[in-house]
Amino acid sequence: MAEDKRKSDSIQMSMKGCRTNNGFVQNEDIPELDPDPGSAVGSLQHNAVSIPGPQESELLVIRPYAGMPKEVLFQFSSQARYRVPREVLFWLTVATVLLLIGATIAIIAISPKCLDWWQVGPMYQIYPRSFKDSDKDGNGDLKGIQNKLDYITSLNIKTVWLTSFYKSSLKDFRYAVEDFQEIDPLFGTMTDFENLVAAIHDKGLKLIIDFIPNHTSDKHAWFQLSRTQTGKYTDYYIWRDCTHENDITIPPNNWLSVYGNSSWHFDEVRKQCYFHQFMKEQPDLNFRNPAVQEEIKEIIQFWLAKGVDGFSFDAVKFLLEAKHLRDEIQVNKSQSPDTVTHYSELYHDFTTTQVGMHDLVRSFRQTMDQYSREPGRYRFMGAEAQAESIDRTMMYYGLPFTQEADFPFNHYLTTLDDLSGNIVHDVITSWMENMPEGRWPNWMIGGSDSSRLTSRLGNQYVNIMNMLLFTLPGTPITYYGEEIGMGNILATDLNENYDANTLLSKSPMQWDNSSNAGFSEGNHTWLPTNSDYHVVNVEVQKTQPSSALKLYQELSLLHSNELLFSRGWFCLLRNDSHSVVYTRELDGIDKVFIVVLNFGESTQLNLQEMISGLPTRLRIKLSTNSTSKGSEVETHGVFLEKGDGVILEHNTKNLFHHQTAFRDKCFVSNRACYSSVLNILYSLC
Repeated sequence: MAEDKRKSDSIQMSMKGCRTNNGFVQNEDIPELDPDPGSAVGSLQHNAVSIPGPQESELLVIRPYAGMPKEVLFQFSSQARYRVPREVLFWLTVATVLLLIGATIAIIAISPKCLDWWQVGPMYQIYPRSFKDSDKDGNGDLKGIQNKLDYITSLNIKTVWLTSFYKSSLKDFRYAVEDFQEIDPLFGTMTDFENLVAAIHDKGLKLIIDFIPNHTSDKHAWFQLSRTQTGKYTDYYIWRDCTHENDITIPPNNWLSVYGNSSWHFDEVRKQCYFHQFMKEQPDLNFRNPAVQEEIKEIIQFWLAKGVDGFSFDAVKFLLEAKHLRDEIQVNKSQSPDTVTHYSELYHDFTTTQVGMHDLVRSFRQTMDQYSREPGRYRFMGAEAQAESIDRTMMYYGLPFTQEADFPFNHYLTTLDDLSGNIVHDVITSWMENMPEGRWPNWMIGGSDSSRLTSRLGNQYVNIMNMLLFTLPGTPITYYGEEIGMGNILATDLNENYDANTLLSKSPMQWDNSSNAGFSEGNHTWLPTNSDYHVVNVEVQKTQPSSALKLYQELSLLHSNELLFSRGWFCLLRNDSHSVVYTRELDGIDKVFIVVLNFGESTQLNLQEMISGLPTRLRIKLSTNSTSKGSEVETHGVFLEKGDGVILEHNTKNLFHHQTAFRDKCFVSNRACYSSVLNILYSLC
């Protein structure tokens, strides 16, 4: 009985707590009731917490309340009206999560690869000695480049490309490097370089630099140790026995330097000949020596650790030579061997593109890939393949499952001394038809090793060639000054040894019409400025609506904002001796840009004859003639002067790469389609 009484008291205490508290603090002003055990209230309280028997279950109404003990909570949670909604919500949550995961996987699976930073916008190549002088010594420097980053961003440039700035003896445009891990004092200090890298990245830009692994300066520490046969450096260069008597050297074979005459030079210290593909001050490294390969790897790692985003590897086809040292074959076999002194007089089958050379390039790629694992920090690799055949050039892209360069630099437009619709058509199709599937093209109209555009072709082609550059598929690359139409300077004499053919395109950047074209505040400049700098300069063209600079900025912005130019199909519609016509289009976008460029004499084109269903009038998106922008043109008679170009906007769902007549003339690097409903790109077209 005592035990039963204690249980009853315990239950009544619980009831009392629930009755008077209900999960809240009791108000002390309300008198606490002590109901009679026999009263109705007491009976109800007792029944509210007692576990009903079989006969009582139908008579009791149990409702949840705050502060329920777990025994009561469990009773309610098992009821269907609470259990079923809970289970429904649980399985709905599971289904929603699975649906989101599935949708995410599907979107990832069908989405094309995002364009990387080196694909989304133009590159801007700078010759540092000629861009901007900050210390009044007449030579451009790294601080000068940093001071002009706002101008570079105004061009909508995405990547800054610096040519060689390493410590050098100034031979061959600074490519005789004395120390690959030092800045030449002419350009500044390592601190200046680090500040420039930080400033470039702060602007949202990327930086790539030149690297010339093939050779060093004869003043390099490695060469000095090699000529004395010191330790591992003995075989860092290519040494061979040769005959040297009375200041006359009989070389091991007939191999020639790029600059003419024998590529072997006798060294008075080692009493042997060393091999040099270029000048005698630039001895070739021995890349068959694993220690040399390791040294180059460490140099690459050094600059990547400094924050460099990529490299342009120069002169890579010269990395290896045949070990057998056999004579190369003469182009003219009837020519006397003693008179063969020019590089073009031999077939260079034993000194360029040797077996194993591409293995070296792939090793460079592997080193750079180690620094590309961080998201958003992909390291770009370009390869200079100038003067190579198109087949050999394409080999630098690598094999389907083995990557080398992201692209070999495309110099074919920079070598043109004459223009026509047919010539431009052939250059474009040569690259696009031979490029491996899925690879990315690039285009240049000028460079540090070629004559400037205006000097090769004429001032009237500045705008049309920039329009070509930005409307072709791939990455456009601009050599400094091409955006304002700078030309070569006249020949001049220097105390340094230079190739005059390329020297003339390296004159100081023309910033304004002040002294030295705003390039330097010093009393002299390392090269004279062009005599036309009073009218051809940045400040003047900023204020001219019809200037080359204004059109360049508009083209660059259009290229950046329109998916059709960055990712779309490229279809060649027509070409002749005067003009070339092509389109840019993308599945899912009911719009086509028709690009019409005239390189010949004045001409009138009937676009309706070549494009069925074309409207009688189309809007001009951009034109080399600024007054035509935004107006409409009659498509049955588009009149263009020499050097004129227009970009026409045509709204249509009938895209040209789906049409049988043009299918074989259409190219795309990364196939993608656009969904206007989801506002995404997808690859299952």
